[in-house]
Amino acid sequence: MEKIYLSSTITLIITLIVGAFFIVLGHINLKKVPDNKSHIVGDRNESIFSLTTSLSASALGAWILFGPASAATWGGIGAVIGYAAGTAAPMLFLFNFGPKIRKEFPKGLSLTEFIKRRFGIGILKMTLILILFYLTIFLIAEVTAIAFLINLISRTPLWISAGLTLVICLLYILRGGFKLSIITDKYQFIIILFIILFSMSLILGNLEITSFDLIKQNSPNLLSKNYIPNYTAGLTFFIAVAATNLFHQGNWQRVFAAKNNLILKKSLIYSSIFSFLIVLWMGYTGLISFSIDPKIIPDLAFFNLVFLNNSFFIIVSILILALALTLSTIDTLINAISSLIIIEGKEINKFLSGREIKGKTNKLILLLSILVFILASKGYSILYLFLFADLLCCAAVVTIFYGFFNKKINTKLSFISIIFGLISGLLFFPSQNFQSSLLVGKLLSVENFNPIILSNLLFISFIVALLVPFIIITFYSLRNSLR
Repeated sequence: MEKIYLSSTITLIITLIVGAFFIVLGHINLKKVPDNKSHIVGDRNESIFSLTTSLSASALGAWILFGPASAATWGGIGAVIGYAAGTAAPMLFLFNFGPKIRKEFPKGLSLTEFIKRRFGIGILKMTLILILFYLTIFLIAEVTAIAFLINLISRTPLWISAGLTLVICLLYILRGGFKLSIITDKYQFIIILFIILFSMSLILGNLEITSFDLIKQNSPNLLSKNYIPNYTAGLTFFIAVAATNLFHQGNWQRVFAAKNNLILKKSLIYSSIFSFLIVLWMGYTGLISFSIDPKIIPDLAFFNLVFLNNSFFIIVSILILALALTLSTIDTLINAISSLIIIEGKEINKFLSGREIKGKTNKLILLLSILVFILASKGYSILYLFLFADLLCCAAVVTIFYGFFNKKINTKLSFISIIFGLISGLLFFPSQNFQSSLLVGKLLSVENFNPIILSNLLFISFIVALLVPFIIITFYSLRNSLR
């Protein structure tokens, strides 16, 4: 059967209709934002429903349509579980640390306030740059993902889809801020949940045998306990996703926006369950797709299944799903970047201070959007972009969050541990073909390394970035205790 493509005109009309819905919805619900703090965390009165839907929707971007299924095709069930657990883990971490931070900063706005008080301005600047870089990479990956999907179903050029998506989001989020993101997240999450459930029914209903039997029959290694990537990939994605999301300003905004700690804790539990199950399903589709056709393009594993019916209705449904996922994540990212600049921008440049900081921030966001538009139009690998951003945050996560407990971690030690974590991780971080890295194949010949290292560069890069700071801090603590 010949594959159905939507025309560019129909695709763009649907995109505009979905975008207009959220723009109108936003402006109908838009209330005057009295000050910058309200722009960042709203009225600090969010309920369980609004907080759960917002935490879930903002965590589940268009990346779930590509990343988990792609990872499953080579990482097996371990990668699926690791990806899902990594997405849910930050919510459970915040379950314990969120109330503690709220107690210490009852009028808090971001994690950076803790970092500033605990480690000083130097570490604040370093982590602020890492966080802003990560959020920007995340933004590029999200816009790339939706542009890539629209191109897949309608052959619309990437730059048109990327530009249109950014404009739609900017039209409502720059004015409404955090509160408007919360409002639109409710509707976006309902759309996401409904279409995800529809995809489960569609995919499983198309199979002649059970999905597990299909995978066991055609790709048993992806389920095998002896398949090493099941462990290395699973652990890699768990570390990468969990560590990175702990620095996500969008999550911390929602921590401070909860009406009270009980509502915060319940919302975090519910959103972690939703996130885990949805990402688990999306990764599982990669196992099914690979078992049907081992030659599939990994990034397209999920789409190969849902588009089997060649139905106009299904294609439109997936487009709406992707738009809901993308807009919920993009508005969170833009608001997160904006809020960090408003809160800590003066530490980067004195220009980013004063009464006009919100207007200055909006201008910077517009300039950043141009950069995002240019890079998203290039169509870089979505999973690779995420992994690179994840590594940067991974190098800082031990130092920053271990600092909650170990008061001996001073500014100098923090700086050294983070820098060495970054350098060591980047030395092993693989190139886009995952066959070499800066150290392996560039500085030193691949012949100098064991095949196990060559086949697990991604895993090693994350483990090294995580362990090196811990080893440095532990060595420093032991040395001081022996004095």
